[in-house]
Amino acid sequence: MKETVITIRRKKIELVTFLICIAVALGLNVYAIVRYDTPWSELYTELLWVVVWGCGIYVLWSLGRLAFWGVYRLFRKRPGTVGRI
Repeated sequence: MKETVITIRRKKIELVTFLICIAVALGLNVYAIVRYDTPWSELYTELLWVVVWGCGIYVLWSLGRLAFWGVYRLFRKRPGTVGRI
């Protein structure tokens, strides 16, 4: 079985990606507050739901990346091969 090494650089990239997803969820919360004219206290009272939505966005983003790299690895050309069947 192949060992996988996760570097510090990859961890930083994943952390930044997660924080961007949280920021997107927070932006959607601000949009909803402005759009539906609700009190600004919802910005911090609904923070748990912002984190939940941020995690959901992160999971969807990760599934999209996984699908992209899966298709990429399936159809990439390897040196020395003529074609795949």
